[in-house]
Amino acid sequence: MKAVIVADAHLNVADDGKRTRDDFEALLNSIDPAVTERVVLMGDIFDFWFEYRHAIFSGYFEILAAFQRLSRAGIEFHFLCGNHDFWAGRFLRTHLGFHIHDQVTLPFGEQKVLFIHGDGIREDDYSYRIYKRIARFAPIVGLFWLIHPDFAMGIAQAVSRGSRKLNTGKDPAQGREVEPLREFARNAITRGEADVVFCGHSHYAEMVDIPRENGDGLYINTGDFLWHRKFVVWDGETFEHRTWGDEG
Repeated sequence: MKAVIVADAHLNVADDGKRTRDDFEALLNSIDPAVTERVVLMGDIFDFWFEYRHAIFSGYFEILAAFQRLSRAGIEFHFLCGNHDFWAGRFLRTHLGFHIHDQVTLPFGEQKVLFIHGDGIREDDYSYRIYKRIARFAPIVGLFWLIHPDFAMGIAQAVSRGSRKLNTGKDPAQGREVEPLREFARNAITRGEADVVFCGHSHYAEMVDIPRENGDGLYINTGDFLWHRKFVVWDGETFEHRTWGDEG
């Protein structure tokens, strides 16, 4: 059975995000539940996600509906929390049937495959690790519930626009996250924790053999769907990078 693995779509509800939302929805609609067993969402699928008790963001309606259709058709969804959507929780679990993780190891054939988004792995990223602890602290989440959803989304969009401007035109291969993620995978594989390690976060698609005594392991970064429309497909035997639009 097939699996689809995708990361860093950074879906946002503004007009400038419509093309990415449409393409991501088309990718979901192309998945055939008759031949696909599992979808792994590798973090930063949403540019911003927060769960209120009685409200969801209407701009994600079509995406959420596509998720629900596939989940009801029997596809197993695993959602890895990224640095933009680490507040994933009750709604995605209850209404869409998602399994939500910070990291998870899943079987693919006879291989143990470790999935993690990759944020906070870089050793010198102290400020982000502190921010993430604070942002997940229950009283802070409770305070955020008091902000109207429209205002919360407005703040998130402003922050994301600034971040995208800073990173526009930069070569992802030269990003500060690329080598630390490779090293994380190298260590996990040589310690025997996994045969294959998947990360996202760096926005740089790559597939790297990791030598070890009992046969090579493999590090895979999905690349990003936001700019490059990258994702990975497991055909039951091997993993392969694909680009949406090349075959869609």
